[in-house]
Amino acid sequence: MIHELRVYHCVPGRLPALLDRFATITLKLWEKHGIRQAGFWTVLIGESNQVLYYLLEWESLAERERRWTAFLADPDWLAARAETERDGPIVAKVTNEILQPTAFSAVR
Repeated sequence: MIHELRVYHCVPGRLPALLDRFATITLKLWEKHGIRQAGFWTVLIGESNQVLYYLLEWESLAERERRWTAFLADPDWLAARAETERDGPIVAKVTNEILQPTAFSAVR
């Protein structure tokens, strides 16, 4: 099992729009494509409260490539993203890292 850590740095003031999009649109589309989330976090105390962190769970890099590519090309996602960004972008920057557990990790 591998995990993907994705970090979304929002345009100032747009974090609520991003959270709403995940809650009402994105998660349903992920379910359709078999994308499994392992958790979402916002910043309570830290450098910026306009950041969303989340983990995705993958069996392999091949699974990630197949499912993520299909999601990004989904016409429903493309339409929803365009509609939710009608008033401007929500996310200023996205970073992601593919993580593998250590031998002593509680999460495998």
